[in-house]
Amino acid sequence: MAAPTSSASPLFLREPEIRRGLELLYFGNAHVTRSIDHGLARRGLGRAHHRALYFIARKPDMAVSDLLALLGITKQSLGRVLGELTERGLVEARPGERDRRQRLLRLTEAGSAFEAELYDALRERLAAAYSKAGQGAVSGFWAVLEGLIPDEEIERVEALRG
Repeated sequence: MAAPTSSASPLFLREPEIRRGLELLYFGNAHVTRSIDHGLARRGLGRAHHRALYFIARKPDMAVSDLLALLGITKQSLGRVLGELTERGLVEARPGERDRRQRLLRLTEAGSAFEAELYDALRERLAAAYSKAGQGAVSGFWAVLEGLIPDEEIERVEALRG
C-alpha cells in the first residue's frame, strides 16, 4: 500500500479537501468490499446478504425489526435477503420469548463459518491499513466515521460493541 500523498491541509474544510475525503472513502470502501465479492458470488449472494450476515453474527437473536432499522432498507428487500439466506441454510429464525410474533435471527453453523470466512478477508485488508496508518490515525478515522452517523442513530451503532 502506498503512503498518503499528502497531509490534510489546515484548511481541511475547503472543497478540494472534502472531495479528496469523499474519493478516498469511496475507493477505500470499494476495495474493501471487493475483497469479499468472489466469496459471495460463489454462493450467488451479494453485498446486501453480507451486511445481513455480518450484523446477525454481531448480535445473535436480533429481531427482524431491529435488523431492518439497522440496515435502513425496505421490509421487502430485507425479506428477500433473509429468504435467500434461510433457503441456503445460513440463517434461521425463531419466535421471540415474550412476543411469539417476533422473529429472532441467528446464523446457523454453516452461516457462522461463511460469515467468518468473509470477515477474515475484510479483517486482513483493514488490519493492514490500520497497521500502516498507526493508532492515532485509526482513532481519527473512527472519529470522522462516527461524525457521519446522525445523532439519533449513534446509540444503535454503539449497541453493537456491547
